[in-house]
Amino acid sequence: MELTILEGIAIDPNYALAGAVTGFVVGLTGVGGGALMTPLLLLIFSIAPHVAIATDLWFAAITKLIGAAVHNRRGHIDWGIVTRLWAGSLPAAGLVVAIVALSDPVGRTHWLTKTIGVVVILTALGIVFAPRLIAALNPATPDAEQPSRNRTSLTIMAGAVLGALVALTSIGAGALGTVLLLYLYPRRLLPHRLVATDLAHAIPLAMVAGAGYLVAGMVDWHILASLLVGSIPAVIAGGLSAGKLSGRKLQIALAAVLFAAGLKSLLF
Repeated sequence: MELTILEGIAIDPNYALAGAVTGFVVGLTGVGGGALMTPLLLLIFSIAPHVAIATDLWFAAITKLIGAAVHNRRGHIDWGIVTRLWAGSLPAAGLVVAIVALSDPVGRTHWLTKTIGVVVILTALGIVFAPRLIAALNPATPDAEQPSRNRTSLTIMAGAVLGALVALTSIGAGALGTVLLLYLYPRRLLPHRLVATDLAHAIPLAMVAGAGYLVAGMVDWHILASLLVGSIPAVIAGGLSAGKLSGRKLQIALAAVLFAAGLKSLLF
């Protein structure tokens, strides 16, 4: 069933519901944009991988823009860390998306699906085990406000890895980004600042990564409109709820869903 709200644009309530669920999770935890939406589009709605990635990148960019605005008004974004991540992620994403956009989308369907499955499973494991791993690697190291040159370099390198992953699969900016930021800045980024900083980094990254797909005509605008109808109010609600609800419990539940989705993608 579709509901037409604008001339030429039919809003599908099933996509809108998927957008609402994903948007709320993104606003609350900073995780779930690509990691949750891309598997949904692939496995529930049977969208072709290159279309799912292209559409999800713009869904994530717009949804996270709204969510980041809510957090920015509260002063939660650490712009110093964001700019270091951008220094690595934006050039890497631009390079990868240029290569991907010039290749045959049909011919790469199989390996894209498998790649997404692997990244989703790694994301799920990272969400579950990151706090314990980080505690072991950073037992009691005070986190200075001004990071060392080594930490700055590591942040730029982390951004490059995220940029390449996001451009290839649309997954990584939120979920894997959270894990990397927790490792690099375990004391500087409290939970609400971690969510806000991760969201801010993801916005231009998704736009740069999505630009090549947009030019190649791979974005499904009808699906995107339906997703945004659900996600925009939901991400605002999630952002306002951050710090009030247990984001960690929600992340664990999300990790279980992602692990199952990743396994299904590998067996797709």
